[in-house]
Amino acid sequence: MAFYAGRGTVKAHGGFNANNDAEVLFKAMKGLGTDEDAILQLLIARSNAQRQEIKAAFKTLHGNDLVDNLKSELGGKFESLIVALMTPPIMYDVTCLRDAIKGAGTDEKGLIEILASRLPNEVNEIKSLYKRGNCKDVTGDTGGNFSRMLVVLLQASRQQGIQEDLIQSDAQALLAAGEQKYGTDEGQFITILGNRSNAHLRRVFEEYRKLSGYEIEESIQRETSGTLQEVLLAVVKCARSVPGYFAESLYNAMKGAGTDDQKLIRIMVSRSEVDMMDIRAEFRKRFATSLHKTIQGDTSGDYRKALLLLCGGDDA
Repeated sequence: MAFYAGRGTVKAHGGFNANNDAEVLFKAMKGLGTDEDAILQLLIARSNAQRQEIKAAFKTLHGNDLVDNLKSELGGKFESLIVALMTPPIMYDVTCLRDAIKGAGTDEKGLIEILASRLPNEVNEIKSLYKRGNCKDVTGDTGGNFSRMLVVLLQASRQQGIQEDLIQSDAQALLAAGEQKYGTDEGQFITILGNRSNAHLRRVFEEYRKLSGYEIEESIQRETSGTLQEVLLAVVKCARSVPGYFAESLYNAMKGAGTDDQKLIRIMVSRSEVDMMDIRAEFRKRFATSLHKTIQGDTSGDYRKALLLLCGGDDA
């Protein structure tokens, strides 16, 4: 399952004219009051590449930074969402990683979500943009086996394709490192789950189930704990289905009291041009309700409007 070409809900706009769009946005922000509706309708109907062109045209025509203007006109979660939409995708990942480790605590869930779900070439682009100490500060804030697993994911050295000769031995090594051992050899889990392709891992999980009678997720839950368990499970879920992983993450961001808006924005923005159609389908399959309905019930105002446009339709 390579790149999900054309499975996004946000597409490039035909008949695109960056100068015209820059003028529409300028008018929406001019004078008293702001036309939030005009801003969100326009920006969500453009691809990220087109938004970058609008930003450049705005600077040329008005001498101002479009994102700075938007920030001064908008507020709250809606502002965060629009600023995220205006950020180039890899730069947005870098920003999210930086946000996850700045300040006193570390947002391990944010780190896990990005590093477990991105393709190796995307991780390499993130690293080249991140620059500082080869992402050392991403792992410097974490410890132990969790940190070791992040280092492996950051190396982005996953093998391509399926190594037929390794399927059996990988499954046996995982079994020997966990269920058959007193204590757990976390290193084996880190090495195998961190360095094999998703297609290869799916075959290993099948073999593992035949050998042990358990799903690999059950064993990880029994044999590990804390953030290491979280990152290993995320890698397994992404190997099985990246859209499935994001559908579950979105569900968890909105279930119960309160909403994890940071996560909601991060996923809706970063997957809108990649695989949002597939995420919606998985959401419907797993949770017997649509992503659209869930967002509708959990958010409000312009923020809700923008999220529903990113969602792109209701699978009721």
